[in-house]
Amino acid sequence: MIQRLYEIIQDRQAHPKAGSYTNRLLDAGLERLAQKVGEEAVELVIATTRQGRQRVIEEASDLVYHLLVLMAHEGISLQDIEDELAQRHLQKSGHNFDS
Repeated sequence: MIQRLYEIIQDRQAHPKAGSYTNRLLDAGLERLAQKVGEEAVELVIATTRQGRQRVIEEASDLVYHLLVLMAHEGISLQDIEDELAQRHLQKSGHNFDS
């Protein structure tokens, strides 16, 4: 679902849709996107410490969505993130994820 959501965000970026929240975020620019990611991260922290499992799931979902919008805005793909994580794992452990 994360890959599909990212594809939908990219489609909105390429083909703006009137009234789309995603397009409003993309049009707001990098500073606003960064602010939204920060807000959602704080809400996740609060939910984690005070609001229970379901609220954590909801806030984590919000954070992932806003992060994906920021990534699309900046031309960062999910593969870029996967590659970075794999590289970090390889450097730290000396083992590839696949081995």
